[in-house]
Amino acid sequence: MKKVFTRPRSLKDIPTHYCPGCTHGIVHRLVAEVIDELEIFDRTIGVAPVGCSVFAYNYFDCDMFQASHGRAPAVATGIKRVLPDRVVFTYQGDGDLAAIGTGEIVHAAARGEKFTVIFINNAIYAMTGGQMAPTTLLGQKTTTTPYGRDKDINGYPVKISEMLSVLDGTAYVARVSVHDPAHVIKARKAIKRAFEVQLAGLGFSLVEVLSACPTNWGLSPAEALKWLAENMIPYYPLGEYKKPAEVG
Repeated sequence: MKKVFTRPRSLKDIPTHYCPGCTHGIVHRLVAEVIDELEIFDRTIGVAPVGCSVFAYNYFDCDMFQASHGRAPAVATGIKRVLPDRVVFTYQGDGDLAAIGTGEIVHAAARGEKFTVIFINNAIYAMTGGQMAPTTLLGQKTTTTPYGRDKDINGYPVKISEMLSVLDGTAYVARVSVHDPAHVIKARKAIKRAFEVQLAGLGFSLVEVLSACPTNWGLSPAEALKWLAENMIPYYPLGEYKKPAEVG
């Protein structure tokens, strides 16, 4: 019998610690599938963040580093400059990348560092108990904004893809979602394109993935996917914000 669906070679065959309905697992699989398809497993190095995906080094079967909170782009910069023939990616959440790591991600993009960033935006600090993140939507309730995020007190949510796409050092920036099968397929294509940009040596690439966090949103898995589609996508429009002609 022909096998039509199996675990990617680049993903370990072990249970993950993620909550039911969390979409980190989907994104892990997409990254692993792309690594397998491009046949780059033997020379890929990933950098894990601090946050819910802190144990990414246990799940990806390629070489992995663990960075301090927010410092994954700095670590990836060092790896890629010392080992320019390697394929380097960081996997970061919004608290890690868009808050404590803002300086690192902006300057890595501005320098045109030739690695790939997988940025998970679930609009909340998840691992630490559901606090407001830079990406938390206006009116969204968290443990630190119990009455909803107020622009006069907390400011506006940060749009990372729009912000980084205008920098000269960025070669590819896209925002995708994984709330339904059709969008999962599109997300995979964007992740593949981001790695292809790196392989072509064109510069910095980032894919922002809108992701669900049912536990800290206080919703069921199904409700969380619906909330993402109805609330996050209108504020964080999907699409390719910057792409080089060389990869279509």
